[in-house]
Amino acid sequence: MKLLIVESPAKAKTIEKYLDHEYTVRASVGHIRDLPKSNKNAIDVAGGFIPSYIISPGKEKVVADLKALAKKATEVVLATDPDREGEAIAWHIKEAIGLKKPKRIVFHEITREAVQEAMKHPREIDENLRSAQEARRVLDRLFGYDLSNLIWQKVRYGLSAGRVQSPALRILVEREKEIRAFIPEAYWVLEALLKTAAGAEINFTCSVEPKSQAEADKIVVAGEKAQWQVAKVEASSAVRRAKAPFTTSTLQQAASSRLGYSPAITMRLAQKLYEAGHISYMRTDSTNLSTVAVGEITEVIKKDFGVKYSKPQQYTAKSKNAQEAHEAIRPTHASVKSVSAGSQEQKLYRLIWQRTVASQMADAELLKTKITATALDEVVPAFVANGQQVIFPGWLSADPEARGEDVELPGVKEGESLTLKKLKATGKETEPPHRYSEAGLVKELEKRGIGRPSTYASTIKTIIDRGYVDKQDRTLKPTETGEVVSDFLSEYFGQYISDTFTAEMEDELDEIARGERKYVPTLKAFYGPFSKDIASKKKIDKLTTLGEAPTDIKCPTCTKSMQIKLGKNGKFYSCANFPDCLGARTMEGLELAAPKETGEACPKCKDGKLIEREGRFGKFISCNRYPKCKFIKKDEATEAANRAAHDTHVECSLCHKGTMIEKRGRFGVFYGCSNYPDCKNIIKAKPTGKICELCGSLMMQGTKTIPERCSNKSCLNNRPDKKAK
Repeated sequence: MKLLIVESPAKAKTIEKYLDHEYTVRASVGHIRDLPKSNKNAIDVAGGFIPSYIISPGKEKVVADLKALAKKATEVVLATDPDREGEAIAWHIKEAIGLKKPKRIVFHEITREAVQEAMKHPREIDENLRSAQEARRVLDRLFGYDLSNLIWQKVRYGLSAGRVQSPALRILVEREKEIRAFIPEAYWVLEALLKTAAGAEINFTCSVEPKSQAEADKIVVAGEKAQWQVAKVEASSAVRRAKAPFTTSTLQQAASSRLGYSPAITMRLAQKLYEAGHISYMRTDSTNLSTVAVGEITEVIKKDFGVKYSKPQQYTAKSKNAQEAHEAIRPTHASVKSVSAGSQEQKLYRLIWQRTVASQMADAELLKTKITATALDEVVPAFVANGQQVIFPGWLSADPEARGEDVELPGVKEGESLTLKKLKATGKETEPPHRYSEAGLVKELEKRGIGRPSTYASTIKTIIDRGYVDKQDRTLKPTETGEVVSDFLSEYFGQYISDTFTAEMEDELDEIARGERKYVPTLKAFYGPFSKDIASKKKIDKLTTLGEAPTDIKCPTCTKSMQIKLGKNGKFYSCANFPDCLGARTMEGLELAAPKETGEACPKCKDGKLIEREGRFGKFISCNRYPKCKFIKKDEATEAANRAAHDTHVECSLCHKGTMIEKRGRFGVFYGCSNYPDCKNIIKAKPTGKICELCGSLMMQGTKTIPERCSNKSCLNNRPDKKAK
């Protein structure tokens, strides 16, 4: 028996069929090992930045099954994704199931030809790629863990920092400050509607923008009295060249502007298309197309559009570290214009097909026309009208949505008289810079060399989930919490969240991947100075107070002055005499309900008083010295009754000691182990009592169409668009 291991269960059956069932194909269901969460000792820094990996929770059965199959196999082939992360997953599989010298293959599309060709060229696991991915993981853990701990101490518990997320947040905050500091300037736009001798009407715009209402009015008065004529007619040819095939970031940007998809949705849909064999690998920064692909695309163009539309070409990637051996995102078969999939996947596939085919087509040829009209009065500046027509569509035939509207101007001659129908001046103000959309932030991050395109979707999701950023319509607006955290990091750790540091670190990781730099010296060069900076900042005062409130804002309880503080929901005014006085106001000045004192002393810290607070899930009693003292008074009888009332009596699949209990959290109802905090197993929906045959996790209630699905989101049985096994 020969064994081939992939990441996704969706690939397994297809690849097994492509290999004519010569191999048993199984999936690791993504990562099987990782660093333990919230463990500062997960990395042995002194020993050479050695990470201590554990089997990912819920993956024990997967590992056991793979290990059992590997023992019986005469040959084991690892076919995880063709990138650094895929290389690392292959290495983790090797280590976890005890393989000595497994074969490693890569393919960039799931087609019979690609898989069978990859099987002819097996290699060993690339230690440079694996080392680069490990360096990234260790670096991110050290950066995030140490810096987040300091933010908890100095700003507020529960906040976090990250090597890529913090620079991304800084960019958003800087833009928000630009918007607030912006001072609009007035200007005026002059528009004239002129009629030709043949009766056609043309809209003209003044070539000069008046700087005052008086100047605009003067031009209007003079223009209404003057005679108008055609001063010049200019015609010129131009071309519009097709854009390069999609990389990860340009796909995210185009899907956002054309289809309204967020980067996270785009990557999820692209993953499905890749696993179904419809497109090539969707994590790439290369714009290359293989010779075979170009040949197939050329044939499609000649057949569907004509020989003169064909213009085979290659594009140079803008990223200096682009892996040119990889390919751009393209259809696996250019002749397939649509696929059988969900409507969102179909739209994304169509977008990829259009961009890929258009990239190998001739330039669109345009005719541009410019008419200049003048009034026979020196006070009136020249007015212009611009037109544009497509005279040869070229690549626009494959991507008509990119064409836009033609603006055809009527034929006129120089010196021809024009009749003024209307002349108006419209007062306007300059606008502040726009907030970034998700696609705009992706473009900016790539431009500055921050992070990698494959991480942008998760980076944006993180800063939204952390409460640092709100999505307003399609733009990203930093919250007050986000601004406070970003300002703290910029003041004390500005060099580590700068564009230069982040981009240079990405370059160093690329050098490790190419074998030009070593793992330990790279991490040592970063962590030595970084850890010293962290230690030195522990002496700074805690930022519990962000400043004094305006003098007219008084405490609603004791009428004393107030201070600006940061809470879970952003900034608010707190009495300067806190904790002796609990008076508080919103930033708009409205009174906040003060916690009630119970008259009891805190049994834990002895210095505090117990007060009744209003939380997300109702009233509770705790110490008024929170967060220094985190005592919460519990009614054991009530808690026991609640546990009994919400107990599902389904055994926890992780620890096998507790049972799954219905709980309520920030995002609604969920089910967690009664053995918490010793066991932190949680699932989103009510468990059915059955165990998933694929990964060993609990099965939980699903939807009307799929009544039961796996609680492990990486498992195929969790996928709502696939039939549960």
